Amino acid sequence: MAIILLLSGPNLNLLGEREPQIYGSASLADCVSDASVAAEARGHLLEHLQSNHEGDLVDAIHRSRGRCAAIIVNPGAFSHYSYAIADALATFDGTKVELHLSNPSAREEWRRHSVTAAYVTGVVAGFGRAGYGLAVEAVCASLDTA
Repeated sequence: MAIILLLSGPNLNLLGEREPQIYGSASLADCVSDASVAAEARGHLLEHLQSNHEGDLVDAIHRSRGRCAAIIVNPGAFSHYSYAIADALATFDGTKVELHLSNPSAREEWRRHSVTAAYVTGVVAGFGRAGYGLAVEAVCASLDTA
């Protein structure tokens, strides 16, 4: 059994209320529940942290080193400019998946570049709530081949 850390960045606590035409009507709790069920079905444990504060996410990544097998991170807007989160992800040796509910490449110009994507194993984007389960499946597939 591996521990998978799911990190949720700024404004994700408002899922279901904030721009549902873009992010859907599911709450963050719904998305985390989907990810937990998917992880448990594969024999793994999912831990979750949501924070609107960059340093909290950096600290969580640091604490996960040597303890967690994988990180799934939805950095929200931090993906576009947080070199601190990118640097922290670079220190983590396990599987890392960047997750986005919407497809940033199909949105505003400023959303089309991720500074964190270069430090992850892969990216799941544009599948809404289903992306949480897909990200867990991608992590589990990676863990199975390790």
